[in-house]
Amino acid sequence: MSQHAMLTIHQVLRKSFRNLESNQKIWRSVLEDCVPLMASLENLAEQSRALSNVHIPNTPLRDFPEVEELLRFKLSQAMDTVLCMLNENMASLQSLRDSLTNQVSTVIQLYEQNTESLDLAAVTERSGVIPSVVDMLEWLQDADRHYRQQLMRRKTLLRALSSGDLNLLVSSTKRWKDLDSPSAEDQITDTLCRVSFFMESETR
Repeated sequence: MSQHAMLTIHQVLRKSFRNLESNQKIWRSVLEDCVPLMASLENLAEQSRALSNVHIPNTPLRDFPEVEELLRFKLSQAMDTVLCMLNENMASLQSLRDSLTNQVSTVIQLYEQNTESLDLAAVTERSGVIPSVVDMLEWLQDADRHYRQQLMRRKTLLRALSSGDLNLLVSSTKRWKDLDSPSAEDQITDTLCRVSFFMESETR
């Protein structure tokens, strides 16, 4: 078994988990920032629906025939602004996901390049403070899969909301929160706890 190969893999694994830890915090922050934006989108959709239910000629605004068109334009403009902000947040999530995916790909590639010099006992050995290499690789891939699915589902929802369908827009917040996956996030947090001593340990 190549001791140098194992040390190198451990080094890259530490970097990957530190990246995961940092990304998880930012990911949560970005998602939290999206909630009030979804609420704003929902509110604007409700205003648009209310406007559709009002017959302007039967109101005191009948002397201003252009008012309905102006209000619709302003509501549409406001929705576009919110959707633009949400798309910017999606770009931030995409960047985080790409960073993690690249990190995981690097460590998997390194592992595959050294499989001939790493025996089964070495990659499956674990201690009280250092999980096995195979376990850590699996945990990283699970986290990458979770964030990839989350990003895809949220982008799909955002594309649907961009269609302007009021029935979708008035339930924006619920639809957004329904995509949350607390169990998967808890699993990542648990993983980071399992590797906390490993991340802090010095490479020997």
